[in-house]
Amino acid sequence: MTDPIADYLTRLRNAIKASHRIVEIPASNIKKEITKVLHDKGYIQNYKFEDNGPQGSIKIALKYNPTTKQNAIVSLKRVSTPGLRKYVKHEALPRVINGLGIAIVSTSKGVMTDKEARTEGIGGEVLCYVY
Repeated sequence: MTDPIADYLTRLRNAIKASHRIVEIPASNIKKEITKVLHDKGYIQNYKFEDNGPQGSIKIALKYNPTTKQNAIVSLKRVSTPGLRKYVKHEALPRVINGLGIAIVSTSKGVMTDKEARTEGIGGEVLCYVY
């Protein structure tokens, strides 16, 4: 597999399209950090890290609106790919849907949202857009 983050986002996207409640994804440190950011910002309901096998897995409970049955995540888009990395300075951090969505950024201080990186004054690699 050349791009594990794109695989992570695709598995989430497919689970949302199929209206699944729980999705299981192979774990890595970067995927765990992205999952924590998604949970902190309210895009997923809950998550659980399991240490089964050499790699482990992440179980994610997706968040749906109880009345309309619509998912909290409308779109997941991969920005920086292994073939074309996208690094930005803190002044040039993107605003997703004029601040309504988030851009997940990998910085020297860890994985965080674009708003947190802007307040910290650090740039990094833009991993994906979520709204």
